[in-house]
Amino acid sequence: MSKILVIAEHDAGQLKLATLSAMGFAHKVCAATGGSYAVLIVGHGIAAAAETLRSYAAGCVLVADHSALKEPLADRYAHVINDVARSQQATMVVGAASTFSKDVLPRAAALLDAGMISDVIDVNPDGNDFIFKRVMFAGNVIATVKLEGALKFLTVRSAAFMPPQKVAALSPVTSVTVDAGSLPAQIEFLGSEAKVAGRPDSTEARVVISGGRAIKNSEDFERLIGGLADVMGGAVGSSRALVDSGITPNSLQVGQTGKVVAPDLYVAVGISGAIQHMAGMKDTKVIVAINKDAEAPIFEVADYGLVGDVYQVVPELMEKLRK
Repeated sequence: MSKILVIAEHDAGQLKLATLSAMGFAHKVCAATGGSYAVLIVGHGIAAAAETLRSYAAGCVLVADHSALKEPLADRYAHVINDVARSQQATMVVGAASTFSKDVLPRAAALLDAGMISDVIDVNPDGNDFIFKRVMFAGNVIATVKLEGALKFLTVRSAAFMPPQKVAALSPVTSVTVDAGSLPAQIEFLGSEAKVAGRPDSTEARVVISGGRAIKNSEDFERLIGGLADVMGGAVGSSRALVDSGITPNSLQVGQTGKVVAPDLYVAVGISGAIQHMAGMKDTKVIVAINKDAEAPIFEVADYGLVGDVYQVVPELMEKLRK
């Protein structure tokens, strides 16, 4: 039977919805093979997030709350995950395929001498083991793999697994003892870059508006891409071209080397559709493309396309939406 430890992700105590997809993966495995899963949340001031996790049928919610864990320093979080995975005798440690998990989980896997795979989109039992499917090469290859070892670490694509249904019976909460003196102290937290207030994170938003090379400067990006996002109640994203030119921060980049998003609606404004960008948004339900080049590759995958100058089309679109 499986004993799965799901690593919850949060931002200053606000639970990241991708965590629920990781719990959906754990629920699928346990439903097929038996066993149970627990959820571990690490940080400081995380009681509200822990309370939210209790509604999803986990065997228990483990809470490692300590002032030394206030900031997500990967070495410290990995140390806590290592201790909890050992005490829980976990057979799998699972997180969402996010920047956070890609920073923390490999370190924890190394501490436990365990193998790891990333970007899992499906799992099936194979005797006493499992077969996983994962995306590779910007989504052009779906690899079918097995992972050796009694303990497996993995990250899962949030679009691939539905969150488990809420249940009336709440999961029990168990506090995890944190020995602050034993935590690694080689890294110092200096600060973080916060997203623009009032807009959701692109990895969790139902609507994402992304801008590409057609946007000439940061003021135009905020006016056109930010403006359209605000009108539609969505998040903003960016192609790598704008990041490289200094128009947008790296935190907004969508693509193979940026964030992976899977909203209900993705509006690509002035984005050509390079394969590296497509890797970050190909799981979107509906794709809308706006580009003056009728031959742009983005139109090959778009559900709806509009050929036109974004500097003319976007203001007109915002005006119509406001009405």
